[in-house]
Amino acid sequence: MFSVIFPGQGSQIVGMGKEFYEKYEIVKKLFKEADEILGVNISNIILDGPKKDLDLTANTQPAIFLVSYSIYQVVKNEFNINLDEGKYFAGHSLGEYSALSCAGYLDFNKTIKLLRARGNAMQNSVPQGEGGMLAVLGTKIENVEKILKENEENFRVQIANDNTEGQIVLSGKIRDLELISNFLKNENIKNLKLPVSAPFHCDLMAKATEVMKKEFENINFKKSNITLISNVTADKISDIDDLKSLLINQIQKKVKWRESIINMIKYGVDQFIEIGPGKVLSGLVKRIDKNVKITSINTQSDIESLRI
Repeated sequence: MFSVIFPGQGSQIVGMGKEFYEKYEIVKKLFKEADEILGVNISNIILDGPKKDLDLTANTQPAIFLVSYSIYQVVKNEFNINLDEGKYFAGHSLGEYSALSCAGYLDFNKTIKLLRARGNAMQNSVPQGEGGMLAVLGTKIENVEKILKENEENFRVQIANDNTEGQIVLSGKIRDLELISNFLKNENIKNLKLPVSAPFHCDLMAKATEVMKKEFENINFKKSNITLISNVTADKISDIDDLKSLLINQIQKKVKWRESIINMIKYGVDQFIEIGPGKVLSGLVKRIDKNVKITSINTQSDIESLRI
């Protein structure tokens, strides 16, 4: 039994999807459509850079979705591999939108518009240089939660991502992140400032939440037989009516990736197929459970060797 998973921000690289773009008309068509929908030459930014433009959140989010969605369509339509038979679909943060669209809940054009708005809203929720994110390595989430609770008066930060055992990401204002970074170093806990321009998945994203509430007002989801796993609950989304609120809440809530993978395995999944740029999620899954099969689909040869 397999699940399909989709990467989030941080997996982008200039030139991602180029092999598929050059080889398949279906991908050229999607890239052209994306340019027209966004009113921005996102194709050039993806294929040729510059990296600083691709790394802008307002570009990164639709770009990663576009590449993930394109690869999915190639697997499905050019190789006749039915990924729709996947038991669950899940994505990390913006990757949840890739899962949503590839699973058939939302059209490509509506999804890419939402991600452009989401990227802009998240980027603009906090003034440039005021917020950031910090990776905490080699300790359990319970230990981090205890440190945060005991030091509420000293620094205000929140857990943004529970990625895997020993990799937790914190969000907050730069000053608070510096304070907790020093605290953790004194406790011999390794930590690393992440190269992001905003503090995602915490209360500082409140303005972005309000923007996305409005964006979702006129969105109607279609029915699908594929079950999604929510970042917010780490569990099955059993009611289509819950989709909207979960996607809105996701902006400020912790991404429960470790718990999502554990739950899918508990429900019988023994293979994960990562669709999109990079192999970040495959690495995380491997650390969560060494016994499951993991396949990353980045190139044509990856598709040719895919066994499900």
